[in-house]
Amino acid sequence: MSSNPVAETVASLMPRAKAELTELVAFKSVADFDQYPRSESEGAANWIADALRAEGFEDVALLDTPDGTQSVYGHLRGPEGAKTVLLYAHYDVQPPLDEAAWASPPFDLVERDGRWYGRGSADCKGGVVMHLLALRALKANGGVPVHVKMIVEGSEEQGTGGLERYAEQHPELLTADTIVIGDAGNFRAGLPTVTATLRGMTLVRVQVDTLEGNLHSGQFGGAAPDALAALIRVLDSLRDKDGSTTVDGLDGDSAWDGLQYEEEAFREDAKVLDGVELIGSGTVADRVWARPAVTVLGIDCPPVVGATPSVHAGARALVSLRVPPGVDAGEATGLLRAHLEAHTPWGARVTTEQIGQGQAFRADTSSPAYASMAEAMAVAYPGQEMQAAGMGGSIPLCNTLASLYPETEILLIGLSEPEAQIHAVNESVSPDELERLSVAEALFLRNYAAS
Repeated sequence: MSSNPVAETVASLMPRAKAELTELVAFKSVADFDQYPRSESEGAANWIADALRAEGFEDVALLDTPDGTQSVYGHLRGPEGAKTVLLYAHYDVQPPLDEAAWASPPFDLVERDGRWYGRGSADCKGGVVMHLLALRALKANGGVPVHVKMIVEGSEEQGTGGLERYAEQHPELLTADTIVIGDAGNFRAGLPTVTATLRGMTLVRVQVDTLEGNLHSGQFGGAAPDALAALIRVLDSLRDKDGSTTVDGLDGDSAWDGLQYEEEAFREDAKVLDGVELIGSGTVADRVWARPAVTVLGIDCPPVVGATPSVHAGARALVSLRVPPGVDAGEATGLLRAHLEAHTPWGARVTTEQIGQGQAFRADTSSPAYASMAEAMAVAYPGQEMQAAGMGGSIPLCNTLASLYPETEILLIGLSEPEAQIHAVNESVSPDELERLSVAEALFLRNYAAS
């Protein structure tokens, strides 16, 4: 990184950043209170509130959102007449999945091979620290030249929409000239990237019932309709032979025009086993950024250990559908539910329930804020030009903010590059990425103030 006072300050702050991220990762802030205590999320929220107060933020508050979680808000006042920038991150995290599969405890931040490992290190507690680093660097080098609002969400990973509904009820709270969403990531480590599109998503629970109760498979199997087998057929109908998503009435042929994702690079990033084919058709960018993608997230059925010789009376599954920009998530939900009901065999009883939804998002990358970010990233990443890529994941709040504030520019940056393995075991963050993106954000705020 070329020498400049902001970069030097951020470099000097990295030991503090590691210590703070260690404290923040230690909170088991999974916003599913059937799995993890509410106190863990409350602890993380209070940690962030205290950090904002320590940085001079005013009006710091824990906002009780309609889904029963808390978002943290604060306002750092800048010079009179300055622009306002909203910085976003979230402190809730995905469950660690199989803790035994982690090389180190998931809620301990552990340095290994030049990376910091821990659940939420990249997604998105590292984003909280990134925002703090950028502001500290500016305060040490002439001051923060804009008004800053910070909002840190407590249930982004659950998709329950608490902050979206709160923002709709209090639209004045998050007004800003530009919003920086710190929950995306570079296309790969070392390549500065803004995210131009996000897929939307819907979550649907499907229940199939065939019998009043389980039956002995020897006495009744062969004629008694097996609910688990019926559910398997329903789920199989959601994919074509090559693995492409096939939901009746949903377009699956859109193409991505822009930065491409080479197949070999994708195979490596996704850790695809040797000899296993990728699914779907078209380019990889088409498949992960521009087309719908269905995933079966879970099935309720007896585990193999302890299973009995039974024909099952009922079974259910949780199905996720990612939808690209241009597709309304509500319409996609209706099509998915209709498909599941239409493809249930043998007259089995089927019920579907929507349990989460978020709209897709497309940014205006021609806006002045993007020019300020491109200039900042060129300094933070010498010799590299800012790229615009898609992201297959969803940040439902983006569309809510775009609807509430149609004149506001929205930029997406962050620490979730492929090596971070977010949502998987052994999630990690690159300290180099944290340092460079903190520099980039600080320089962006300075550039944007002067634009």
